[in-house]
Amino acid sequence: MKAVATSSGLSVRGLAKSWPRATRPVFADLDFDLARNGRLAVLGRNGQGKSTLIRILGGAWTPTRGTVRWNMRPSWPIGFGGGFQGSLSGMDNVRFLSRLYDRPFDQTLERVEAFAELGVEAMRRPVKHWSDGMRARLAFGLSLAVEFDCYLIDEVVAVGDARFQEKCRVELFDRRADRAFIMASHDDRLIRDHCDRALVIEDGKGRVFEDVGEALDVYAWLRAA
Repeated sequence: MKAVATSSGLSVRGLAKSWPRATRPVFADLDFDLARNGRLAVLGRNGQGKSTLIRILGGAWTPTRGTVRWNMRPSWPIGFGGGFQGSLSGMDNVRFLSRLYDRPFDQTLERVEAFAELGVEAMRRPVKHWSDGMRARLAFGLSLAVEFDCYLIDEVVAVGDARFQEKCRVELFDRRADRAFIMASHDDRLIRDHCDRALVIEDGKGRVFEDVGEALDVYAWLRAA
C-alpha cells in the first residue's frame, strides 16, 4: 500500500482478486475513492468478496492486480483475527503491536483490557486457544487503543452480547465521528444510520451508490433473487 498526496484518503483502482484454480475471480476492476471523513458500506451476498476486500485494504491479503493507495492511516480489519500471532498470548500480542505503533505498553494494555473485558487469565493464554469472538474483542480493543484515521470493519458489532455491541457502537460511531470507515455488514439499520455511500459487489463486479437507500434496495433485491 502506498501513500499519495491527494485530497482523497483512499484511492482504489482496478482491484481484482482471484484464487488459484477458481473458475472466476472473487471480484475484478473495482474502482472507488474514500474521503478523509467518508463512510462507505460494502454490501454483497455471502461469498461475493466483502471480507476479502476488507482484508486486502487492511494489508492482510494481497490483490491479484490493481492498486490500493492510502493517504491516511487505516486500521487492520476489525473482526478478523488473522493479524495476530497465535502462539503468543493476548498480552504479548498487545506488547508487539505497542512496539510496532510506538505506543506505551502499559497504557495500551490498560485500554485494551478495559474495553475488551477478556480478563487477565485469558490475556495470558495463547491467542490460538481463544474463540473467534475473543479474538475479535482483542482486535477491536487494540484498534481503539492505537487510534487510526480510517477503520476497516467486518461485522464487528455482532461480537458479544447486546451490552457489548452497544459499547462497540458508541466507541466507533459516536466518539470517533470524525474518522473514516469502510464497513462490510448485513445490518441495514447500521448502514442507514452511519454510512453515506455504498459499494455493492455482485458476480465479481462492483458499483458505488451515492444514495445508501438505493444501494440497500438493490441489495435487498439481490438477496431475494
